[in-house]
Amino acid sequence: MKIRVLAAIAAGALCLSTLASGPAQAQSQAADWPTKPLRLLVGSAPGGGTDAMARAVADKLGPMLKHTVVVENKPGASNTLAADLAAKSADSHTMVMGVSTAHAIAPHLLKLGYDNDRDLTPVVFVGAVPNILVVNNQVPAKSVQELIALLKRKPGDYNFASSGSGSTQHIAAELFKDATGVQMTHIPYRGSGPAMVDLMGGQVQIAFETASSVIPHIKSGKVRALAVLSARRNAQLPDVPTMAEAGVPGVEMSAWYGIYMPSATPAAIQKRIHDDVNQILALPETQTRLLAIGADITPMSQEQFAQFHKAENQRYAGIIKKNNISVE
Repeated sequence: MKIRVLAAIAAGALCLSTLASGPAQAQSQAADWPTKPLRLLVGSAPGGGTDAMARAVADKLGPMLKHTVVVENKPGASNTLAADLAAKSADSHTMVMGVSTAHAIAPHLLKLGYDNDRDLTPVVFVGAVPNILVVNNQVPAKSVQELIALLKRKPGDYNFASSGSGSTQHIAAELFKDATGVQMTHIPYRGSGPAMVDLMGGQVQIAFETASSVIPHIKSGKVRALAVLSARRNAQLPDVPTMAEAGVPGVEMSAWYGIYMPSATPAAIQKRIHDDVNQILALPETQTRLLAIGADITPMSQEQFAQFHKAENQRYAGIIKKNNISVE
């Protein structure tokens, strides 16, 4: 009997010791990390909005962690190639600068080689860049309502460009068509760069382009902005109304960005990245850098980001089904 009692006491002590050591081990794990350079994967080519977001964070994160943070561009498949690499990595030194195209839209349009919810975890929300309704300067419409009237007078005569089927530009246009009853022909391109070239050249007349890609062309007068597809006006374009102010409520679209890590990454390491990146986003020089590309920086807790990720997946699933959107 005495032996059993002693064994029970020893087992209980071991459990208490294990419980007590859990937080300490987690803290130690995070304190000892990183042990080598980190990879921040980007699903698009250098120079785009996702790349700009990643480099604004990586330039400051490396010195904070006392290790190099290497930005690796892995463009393709609606930004999902980079996400796929991160999802299949068992290394807590790998991250991906996620974008709504890959993490909220692609799961409903593409057959992915990973599970968007199981294999990756949202760690820190970085910001959002709104889409902007722009037209070629030859289009005789100076406002959203004038554009709607023009499209209704000439149904099917006008084309809109996007950076590809299933992109935020494509979905924004479908929302606009659904809300206004107008007809436009979709011309998908391989990225925003060639789409903007043809918009300025007049081969296409309309685009719902992301702010980071189109603001320089708006400010240089090469295209005309009619509305911002966000809840409030953009700081870079204070004179451009929101779509709601222009008389078309409910048509909102932004490309949002956040860092995801493999789900097996220890929680303490996720928290460290979350806290460090939020410190970086609060720096005036980082905000200046991101505001220059039209970004809206809205801090979230990790739990809020996870809830946002889930809500955006549900929202896009509904939009894609309702408008019968597919990858061409």
